[in-house]
Order: sequence, then C-alpha cells, then structure tokens
Amino acid sequence: MDINQAKEIIGKQFNFIAEDANELILYLNLPQNAKILDVGTGMGYFAILLALNGYTVLTGEPESDDSIYSKQNWLSNAQKIGVDHLITFKAFDAQDMLFDDSTFDAIFFFGVLHHIHEKYRIQVLDESVRTSKPNAVICFLEPNQNGIKMIKEFDSSHPEAADPSEYAQRLNLSIQKKKGRFFNSFIFQKELP
Repeated sequence: MDINQAKEIIGKQFNFIAEDANELILYLNLPQNAKILDVGTGMGYFAILLALNGYTVLTGEPESDDSIYSKQNWLSNAQKIGVDHLITFKAFDAQDMLFDDSTFDAIFFFGVLHHIHEKYRIQVLDESVRTSKPNAVICFLEPNQNGIKMIKEFDSSHPEAADPSEYAQRLNLSIQKKKGRFFNSFIFQKELP
C-alpha cells in the first residue's frame, strides 16, 4: 500500500502529519534492516509511515502515561493498512530506556519532546544517545507555527513546541534542521571522534 492509500483509509489526522514525516523518512534513506525506535506511539502514525516504507519498528510509551495522547488504538490503524506485522509495541519510559547501549540505528520522537517536562529532557536525550549506535540518527519532529495552529483547533491546551537544538551542543551532537509544512525536523547525529 502506498502513502496516498493510507491517507484515505486512516483519515484527516494522519494526513496532517504524513507529508512532513514521510519526507524526513525518505531523506534519511536508512538501510532496510535498520533497528528503529519510535518514542511515543500515540495513534501509531509515525510507526505506520516507517512501516509503509518497509521498516520494522519498535514503538512504545510509558505505561504510566495517562494523557489524551497515550494508549490510543494504534494497532487498529496499522491493521487497516496491513503493516501491523512490522510494528512491535513495548511499554517503556524515555527517561530510563530498557534497551542496551548502542542498540538503534535511528530513534524518532514525533511530536513528543514538548510533552516531556523540561527538567527531564536532558535525561531523555542522554538515554537516546546511550541506546543509539555510533553512526545513528536521533530525530525530533516538532510542530512549527502552522502545526501548532492546526493542533490547537483540536486541543486548545496543547503545549507550545520545544526546540531540540538547545540540547545539541551539550550532548556533543551535530544537528541539521529541515523545515516542513506543519512540522520541523531536527536530525541529531553523534559526532565521531
């Protein structure tokens, strides 16, 4: 199934994120056997886009998260378009990941960082660096002004976007920013010695 068919099946909210997110996935051109972690499952939209591009994805969110964005029926969305076999869910906390050092080729945070309290963000980034391989990418997609405007139509109390670039230098990461229609992508990469 292609992305346009998925847009028709899943609907308006998926359409809202699909273009910017898929553009990033295509830009990164990760190897098909890449070990990928999607932090913050929600409705499963980002994991579904990765799976539509042929990737196997591990996704998860904290068991204790009781926000309106967690514990959504991501599996139903994945089943509707036939990619559920490529997505595995595991509950975990981004501040204290259950994964070994140097496990992932790519870690994605789609619309997640601004939901993490500021005092925990460095810890989340430290864990992402620890669990990513030396040449891995850590990507944050955060809503831009257009995105926040659209989101606030559904959720007027939604927090403003975070700026992941504030943390790059502290963690010795290079960063590339790609502007999108509704979401900007921040691509972090470990600086090799």
